[in-house]
Amino acid sequence: LRSLVSLVVSSVCSGFIEPDGAKCDLHKLEEGPATQVVMTRDEGLQYYRVMQTMRRMELKADQLYKQKIIRGFCHLYDGQEACAVGIEASINLTDHLITAYRAHGYTYTRGGTVKEIMAELTGRRGGIAKGKGGSMHMYCKHFYGGNGIVGAQVPLGAGVALACKYQGNNELCVCLYGDGAANQGQIFETYNMAALWKLPVIFICENNRYGMGTSVERAAASTDYYKRGEFIPGLRVDGMDVLCVREAARFAADHCRSGKGPILMELQTYRYHGHSMSDPGVSYRTREEIQEVRSKSDPISMLKDRLLSNNMASVEELKEIDVEVRKEIEDAAQYATTDPEPPLEELCNHIFSNNPPLEVRGTNPWAKLKSVS
Repeated sequence: LRSLVSLVVSSVCSGFIEPDGAKCDLHKLEEGPATQVVMTRDEGLQYYRVMQTMRRMELKADQLYKQKIIRGFCHLYDGQEACAVGIEASINLTDHLITAYRAHGYTYTRGGTVKEIMAELTGRRGGIAKGKGGSMHMYCKHFYGGNGIVGAQVPLGAGVALACKYQGNNELCVCLYGDGAANQGQIFETYNMAALWKLPVIFICENNRYGMGTSVERAAASTDYYKRGEFIPGLRVDGMDVLCVREAARFAADHCRSGKGPILMELQTYRYHGHSMSDPGVSYRTREEIQEVRSKSDPISMLKDRLLSNNMASVEELKEIDVEVRKEIEDAAQYATTDPEPPLEELCNHIFSNNPPLEVRGTNPWAKLKSVS
């Protein structure tokens, strides 16, 4: 399981690579994702840039949180970048995606800008949710958040998939949740409905080995999350390898679009930070464990090594990308700390999308606010 793919240098000088390797774990499937695939140089560099942007953005959020510029809940995604990038590389931007509260990375891959995300984290007017959503509630076109209630996004995602089927538009919904949410009853209810109605939904469990501070072994009688659908086909792959994720998600998307109904994926991944910024992340696991994952399985380092060892990029090119990413993050942080906060009169705006202005009661009966669509 360490990797679905290993690389063989192709003779094509434009920078193609051809992965092959061990197949992933399958449930109720006769065949799995392709083990012979191609990644071009341009794709590799794009994946590297996006993952580096996500990593730097999260590290900057960590810094701003410790300076008390970002407040409240804040769940960081560093370590899990290959999941988001691999999934996004295998679906269309017109497809739909919904996730839990560890949502900064997906907000970026779905089309949000670093500036909008950082400004949302600091509660500023230029944030992607106008400064009113914060870390857990970010949205953009075909991206439904950022959901703070554990597991609650799963039935919502099935509802989006039902809309896709009803409209007959050949779109699908990617519905993400963690190993901690995998034991929620509402998830099994959703599996049942999705299978009955053959909904075009990819259920993806991002198994980062700890639900808050509880290891999967202590929380689940069975840690084979890809088999949890029982009557729904499933597969499990290395979530630290962007190519493994890409091919598995591509396979899952083809399954959904062919009318076969839902499919379940488990991505074995790891988060470097604690569950949230209030969790130091070392009371239930050792620093040595975290360091071992960083040194052996870091998604960015693995991709970087592939690009270099297959002569698809030079050290200088990758350093140039790193410099550009750092500047983008610093500029966004500057914007996020200087942009004004939203004024009080905008507090109740956007309750409805297309309604005449209405009056909203404030925190006491005599305080009146207005909601504008």
